[in-house]
This record gives sequence, structure tokens and C-alpha cells, in this order.
Amino acid sequence: MSAGALAAGAVQLAGGLLLAPLLPGLVQQVKARLQGRRGPGPLQPYRELRRLWHRSTVAVEHTSIVYRLAPAAIAASMVVAVLVVPVAAQAPQWVGHDALVLVGLLALARFLAAAAAWDTGNGFALMGASRDLTLAVFVEGTLLLSLAVVTLGTGTTDLRGMIAGSAGAVWASPLPALGAVGFALVVLAETGRQPVDNPDTHLELTMIHEGPLLEYAGRDLAYLQWAMAARHWVVLVPAAQIFLPHPAGVWWQLALLPVTLLVLCALLAVTETLAAKMRILLVPRWLAVGALVALLGIGARLAGIA
Repeated sequence: MSAGALAAGAVQLAGGLLLAPLLPGLVQQVKARLQGRRGPGPLQPYRELRRLWHRSTVAVEHTSIVYRLAPAAIAASMVVAVLVVPVAAQAPQWVGHDALVLVGLLALARFLAAAAAWDTGNGFALMGASRDLTLAVFVEGTLLLSLAVVTLGTGTTDLRGMIAGSAGAVWASPLPALGAVGFALVVLAETGRQPVDNPDTHLELTMIHEGPLLEYAGRDLAYLQWAMAARHWVVLVPAAQIFLPHPAGVWWQLALLPVTLLVLCALLAVTETLAAKMRILLVPRWLAVGALVALLGIGARLAGIA
């Protein structure tokens, strides 16, 4: 294994497993500054995880093993997703890097959260889970179409090959930019950001991603909150290394990745500051626009336009 692959593997493990909570912390910090508030520091998610880890869990009556195992299973699926997402074109082969596997792991975590909400029977948890599953149909479709635009250009669904094939001049053709539009909407939806969802709300009638978490506390809630932070990593890293301009060398890719992630977190904060939460019935239409834009890129690629 080359030195570049070893370095990429170290960044992948350290970034995805340890530094993932820093990403939502940075978003909240920048958002607070834009709104004229001091706000919590970027390390606040770590304090929250430490606090929850030392608290006892909650045993809900009349629940099965699904409720008890769901948090750990969701966190485990996100750990595998972190191993699937490479940070550079020469990342080591942990469990494979197929884009379809990544889509399946995100869907698995969402299904487990919905199953746990169904097991508790909490009305607000079920409401949030049903909304999440409804939006997932459009999110996953847009995600697949956005990745397909790059796949047709690089000839592979391997994320490492997609990084290598799009390096240098990813926007030399307008078609990858069409895929980037759809993927940007996926990032907002998967990270639970406005206008799709409001991560700061505690109103049960409006929350989506936070709804299935209502019955959990202690270590179980720590697992779920870490998994949500890991979602930021597994969607922002492909956005930085596939859909945005990036160099071809592995060392340059690793050096510029923190800068690009910081810029993307700032853009998420700006979006949340400028955009209000969208009505739930309008979100599928909004995501469908991203899917249609990506589909336009696929059609143009198949027609040989670019």
C-alpha cells in the first residue's frame, strides 16, 4: 500500500469517525455569527455526545428488540458508510466504494429509524418517520440520478474512480454541474437542513429527522446523534471530491479537503440563514426539480452532446 493510500485511509477513519460531529458544529457556529449571535462553539456536538454517553437509557414499555438495537444498528450502518466513502482517489479498499452501496446504507439507517419509531408507537415519532420515508423516495432518486451523471462520464460506479475521473476539469463540460445541482439538494435533505428541515426546532408537529429520536435518551441518543453527524461527512465528502473542482494528486486532494468542507459548511449556514423552512408538501416538488436537472444531464450525455 502506497504512502498516499495510507494517508487517505487515516484521514477517512479519523475524519469520518472522530471529526464528523465537528461539521454540524461548524454549521451552527457560522449560522449564529451570520444572525448576530455568539452561539455555541463548534465543539458543542462533542460536549453533547459526552453528556449523553454518561446518562442512562430509557426503556419504553411494550417495545421489542427492534427499539433496543436500532440506535446501535443505525450507528453501525453509518460506520460502514464512512468506510465506503473515500476521501481521495487512492483510498484503501476497506469494504468497497460502490456508490450504490452508499445509497443502500443511507436507506438502511433511515429504515431502522422508522422501524424503531413504529415499535414505540409514539404519534410524533411516527409522524416524523413517515415524513422522512416520504421524502426519502425523492431524495434517493435524486441522489442516484446525480451520481449517474458522473458515472456516465467516468464509466464506473466506484467512488474512487469517480473522484479520479472528475479530477482536474470536472466542470469542463456543463453536464457534471447539472448533477451537482441535484446533489446539492440531496445534501440539504440528508443533513436535515433548511428549507427541508429545521435542526434547531423542538416542535414535534414540524420536525422530521428529530421525530424518531423522541423516545431515546442516554447512550442510545448519543448513537443517533453521532449517526446524524456522520451523514454530514458521507454526503459532504463526495460533494467536495466529485462534484466540485479538485486536483488529481492524492496529496493535493487530502490537503484541500478540509478547506472545501469548511466552505461547504459555511454555505449550509448561509442557506439556513436565508431560506425559511418549506412546507412539507412542497419539498417533494423541490427535490423533483433537482432530479429533473440531473436527468437532463443524463439525457444530454446519452445523446452525445458532451
